[in-house]
Amino acid sequence: APALEPFLAGQRVRAPALEPGNLGRMQRDRLARQLLIRGAAVLVALAVAGTVLLFITTPSGSDIEGLTARVAREHHVTLLQAGEVPPQLADLLVATEDERFYQHHGIDVIGIARALLNDFQRACFCEGGSTLTQQLVKQTYLDGSDLGLNKLRGMALAFKVETVIGKRQILADYLSITPFGFGLFGASAASCAYFHRPLGELDLAQYALLAGLPQAPVAYDPRTHPDLAVQRRSQVLGRGVSEGYITRAEADAANAEPLLAAGSSC
Repeated sequence: APALEPFLAGQRVRAPALEPGNLGRMQRDRLARQLLIRGAAVLVALAVAGTVLLFITTPSGSDIEGLTARVAREHHVTLLQAGEVPPQLADLLVATEDERFYQHHGIDVIGIARALLNDFQRACFCEGGSTLTQQLVKQTYLDGSDLGLNKLRGMALAFKVETVIGKRQILADYLSITPFGFGLFGASAASCAYFHRPLGELDLAQYALLAGLPQAPVAYDPRTHPDLAVQRRSQVLGRGVSEGYITRAEADAANAEPLLAAGSSC
């Protein structure tokens, strides 16, 4: 063994000596990492502080029903109760506008991330990632605007509203006051105007048309833009199939129906 020591000593790997240039580079890299960590910590702290401030400075959400009733009076519409929303309309609206409606608490983090990614890829502010609860808050608390700081306020308010009223009532309130094109507010008014029947007596194709209108009520107005309205109805039915609310056969049958119904009154 002693005779092998000179041979083994020659096989040992020695660490290279640190040159002044390498040492400076290592120090710069370490400083950059420290600055990055500190910057991230500051951003997190600011985000937490901002979130706390938003929750402190926004209303509790306990007056949501009163505000919804006020908007309904302004537009001369009657509020829907939770049990008055047709199940097919609710299903298609959720499938189209807020697919994780029953899982989130007013803020859809996955939807926001997807919207930001799509906006970045398309170099535009094309998607908002707003939930149905946020859209209700926009119409009641925020005077119809969710731009800038109102976007953040809307998130805080949506979370609070969902602690006050249930999902079914949120859908009922939303469908009571949201625009449906042709100067109409609320699904009940739209049902009478477009199909001349009460909201509870419509068929799948008609519910699909109504569910697709809130996203762009002017663009999809079936009286002025019937071609776009038909395309939108088909998209809604497709979402209903994708989310498992209806079958492909039901969607195909609904797509074959006329867009509007004849008549003169509800």
